[in-house]
Amino acid sequence: QTALVPESELPEPRKSIVDDFAGYRALRRRIADGQRNGQEDPFFQPRDGASHSVIRRQEKSLISYSGYNYLGLSGHPAVTAAAKNAIDKYGTSASASRIVAGEIELHGELEQKLANFLGTEDALVFISGYLTNVSVISHLLARPDAVIYDSGAHNSIITGARLSGAKVFTYPNGDWDALDKLLTENRASFRRGLIVAEGVYSMDGQILDLKRAVEIKRKHDVLLMVDEAHSLGNVGATGRGVREASGLSADSIDVYMGTLSKTLASSGGYIAGDRGLIEYMRFLCPGLIFSVGLSPADTAAAMAALDILEREPHRPRRLRERARYFRKVARDNGLTVFGDEESPVASLIVGDDKLAMLLSQRLFDRGFDIQPIVRPAVSASTARLRFFLTANHTEEQIGETLPIVAQELEKLRRSAE
Repeated sequence: QTALVPESELPEPRKSIVDDFAGYRALRRRIADGQRNGQEDPFFQPRDGASHSVIRRQEKSLISYSGYNYLGLSGHPAVTAAAKNAIDKYGTSASASRIVAGEIELHGELEQKLANFLGTEDALVFISGYLTNVSVISHLLARPDAVIYDSGAHNSIITGARLSGAKVFTYPNGDWDALDKLLTENRASFRRGLIVAEGVYSMDGQILDLKRAVEIKRKHDVLLMVDEAHSLGNVGATGRGVREASGLSADSIDVYMGTLSKTLASSGGYIAGDRGLIEYMRFLCPGLIFSVGLSPADTAAAMAALDILEREPHRPRRLRERARYFRKVARDNGLTVFGDEESPVASLIVGDDKLAMLLSQRLFDRGFDIQPIVRPAVSASTARLRFFLTANHTEEQIGETLPIVAQELEKLRRSAE
């Protein structure tokens, strides 16, 4: 008969199946450290109402720079009405994969509107922006191929590249000579190559130099995919993105990608390009054919927002003006913020997770919602506050915000000495 282990020698029962995961233990240590330092958790805090330049959170009004409702179209009466009408007609869900029985007329209408707006032959919408990158990149490339992205690439790009099984090459963000050298040395080692770049980089706010990217992709006979999650509706005279801003032809970009959740006030993602690309993805891309179709409300909201963007080009123009003004006021207050002058993304790097968290909390106490970006989203040395600028921000709000940011940052730095 097997002897029973004495109760005193039994291991303590685990409270969770992830208790012995290194990543989870590190997370718990960081949370405990923050609590010991009196930091409040700024993440997953609900707001009351739509995301505008002023929001309510914890029964407090805040000037907010944490939402990417870039043109103020989420909450616009016409967009809201379109979503409600779609629910009345089609219900709240597509209720099936589009390839089976989840297709509604609105899907095709939105795709045609996107293609027309971007100047491509066709487009295809997905239920998630993250899923769009992951599924499209991993389906386009295979083991004999290569994905090439820079040091600022979004996690969805990195994940899609890894899942494709293709070779992966990286280069420093914005260093086109390094990319040219990399491809000169390695082009013979792979069949098809795909450079994936972002129109506006979501962490540092740089706007893509599309002319250089196109010059290099043509020189080395590779494809170019541009993620316009943060540039659609914001960059270019009428908000058509980096291709419009560069003055290049629509076919300069092989795969357009974007999200519906920012400028277009909805949820989901899309790709656009030539008819063959879209047909290939429509029938064979796992992220589309094995996912439910985009909801009727989300589809209709994106269509209505796109209609407004086309009718009201003053919205992107006003956003670019606000971005320039924000950076001027930042400089006037001794703050160095990253990102191009007209970029809607501005990062104030403070270089320390704890400092970023404390600064965000101090600013919350003074009436501002500015989220800290810390590990693992960025390295510890580049912890930051990230500002999303919108067309609804006023010069008065910006002028009120930045002097206080400078004051609170200086106080924290002095106290740490």
